[in-house]
Amino acid sequence: MIVAWVNSTLLWNTHVLWLYGFVGCGKSAIALAISLKFERRKRLVGSFFFFRNTGDRSRMTRFATTLACQLAAAIPEAAPFIKKAVKEEPGLLQSSLVAQLRRLVYEPFKEAAKRVRLLKMFLLEGPFLIVIDGLDECEDRKDVVSFIDEMLEFFKKHPLVPLRFFITSRVEQHIQGRLKNDQVRLENLINHCSRDDIDTFMRTCFEAEKKRNPVINAYIQKYGEWPTKKDKDQLVDHIGGSFIFASALFKYIIDPTDNQSTPMDRLPHTLNMNPGLDTLYARTLSRSQDLPHFSNIISTFALLFEPLPIVGIAELLGIESFEVIQVLVNLQAIIHIPGTDDLPVTMCHTSLRDFLTAESLSGCFFAPPSFHLYLANCCYSLKEGKKSGTVVTSYITGHFEEHVQALHPLYPHILAESQDIPFFSDIISTITLLSEPLPIAGIAILLGIEAFEVSQVLASLQAIINLGTDEDKPVTMRYTSLHNFLTTKAQSGVYFVSPAYHLKLSYHCFIINLEHQLNTIPLLPVTEYSKQHREHHWIQFLNTISEQSIFTELEQLPHLPSQNASYHLFSFIHIFFWLFGGNSTHRPQQVWYALSKCVESLAVTWECDPAPDRWLWKNLNWFAQSRINDMNEQVYSLKVHQEEVMTFHHNVERIGKAIQEKVVMASFAFEHSIQLRGSPYSVAAVSQ
Repeated sequence: MIVAWVNSTLLWNTHVLWLYGFVGCGKSAIALAISLKFERRKRLVGSFFFFRNTGDRSRMTRFATTLACQLAAAIPEAAPFIKKAVKEEPGLLQSSLVAQLRRLVYEPFKEAAKRVRLLKMFLLEGPFLIVIDGLDECEDRKDVVSFIDEMLEFFKKHPLVPLRFFITSRVEQHIQGRLKNDQVRLENLINHCSRDDIDTFMRTCFEAEKKRNPVINAYIQKYGEWPTKKDKDQLVDHIGGSFIFASALFKYIIDPTDNQSTPMDRLPHTLNMNPGLDTLYARTLSRSQDLPHFSNIISTFALLFEPLPIVGIAELLGIESFEVIQVLVNLQAIIHIPGTDDLPVTMCHTSLRDFLTAESLSGCFFAPPSFHLYLANCCYSLKEGKKSGTVVTSYITGHFEEHVQALHPLYPHILAESQDIPFFSDIISTITLLSEPLPIAGIAILLGIEAFEVSQVLASLQAIINLGTDEDKPVTMRYTSLHNFLTTKAQSGVYFVSPAYHLKLSYHCFIINLEHQLNTIPLLPVTEYSKQHREHHWIQFLNTISEQSIFTELEQLPHLPSQNASYHLFSFIHIFFWLFGGNSTHRPQQVWYALSKCVESLAVTWECDPAPDRWLWKNLNWFAQSRINDMNEQVYSLKVHQEEVMTFHHNVERIGKAIQEKVVMASFAFEHSIQLRGSPYSVAAVSQ
């Protein structure tokens, strides 16, 4: 039927035939047979057999360029048009799938089809053919939709082009919704499958096995025909119309690696299996489940984005090749094991992956999504080891980030293990927003807590955060996707790290700077960090939050009673330079309110701390020297109420009074000091 459709030269014939059906009913076998038939007839333009989790065969990345390469080889007349397109558009190979298909496949074929040789071939033999198998196994769903839409649009504009597309797939919504229209011929393979097909297949398989299996021959010589007609008929009925089930059952029955039973013993077991592949998969996997590393090997096999050879699986998991072989050799009814260790191990059918990744089907054999974390960490460790030239390094280069992306749904579960520990939120927010990573001790000093409290939070997060064995080694996030997760509210929910936390970091840096200026803490890496990045955190806070929220956040900034003076000094300095500093990216709109808060904060600062020497000789001196040179001239024209002016004037008077009190106190303290030392300076000079 398919051959007749391709060969038809009727103008009203459809350009696309979609053959669909359930898993294992023979779609790929038919696609391969059709491809080979038309390749021999010199009318196969190209073919692409998608296969899930096999790198480029599971993506649209090289789809158009593969077809273009095949087109140039099959129809040399099309090659000059392909070369011309690439030469005229240097960025074509990096452009969209639609553009590549149009410029590298459709248009070159259309132009080549006008040549005499191709016109003759079309008229005498029929149109040319492109075969696309397993379209449902392509992971780029949006590109699949784009491919179908562009293909149908091309044939709508050029109905006389002698080209046919034969497409096979399972019924998937994104495919069915596009291909079910008048331009496409639909064929359900189930309508063409018969019991006789399965009977012929099983009879052929058993006859071939009898010729090469001495155990079966010995049994037949003693007991007669095997399998009996009754058993064979029952087996065929049990299989239904699934060729993949028939193939897997046959492999299970004649499995040469099973030394515990014979094919004659296993045949009755298959008749008791539930129809379908799930029971067969479970029974086959159970043969290896008690072996070392079984769960890791099977989960790796199920979740890899591209198949690896035995040596690659072993290297990735950090085990020996023989341990991988030991597990897989019992599973040859459902897994293809190549003759050498350097060829990839593959599944007999992608339904095995569907089985392993659905807990409701696989039960104890389930490969959980959380195993991506284990694989990502294995890749990370090998990547850090900087080993090169192996098949795994190539895999890591191509797929490490895909395993990392798969971690997004897992982050909430990992973080939940520590969220009830004290200071969890502060520690995670700090690690997320630091400009440069700090060691555990540095994070503890910055937050004013103990190092063991930081370690306690991070202990259960080592799968996603690097702690290091050296106490001076900075704490870092293992994956950038964790940072993206924590800073995206829609993804992280209760774990969201608000940009407003930059205010707390700026304040903590300020406190450390201040204490260092007052000689209460030594020079440490965290001291240097605070000096260099305090202003950065303040600016980040200003740039990511509304103006009203800035004042609200400042008022709600948590601090100890002993830090009242430091807190108000922090508010004064940062509002002051927000108003008048030369480095501010934007100025406050509520200028009078900001100015009032600034002066009020300075007044409270002077009133909070009774030690005159600290404020006169340390704080203001440091403030003036470190920041006054950054200022530029700012002029504001303001309209204010008399009550506001009176409040402002009152706060200025508070500042003046506090300064006078501290000057007097400083004078007496200094007078006492110079009397002890016999200094010639007068108290009046000191006061001035």
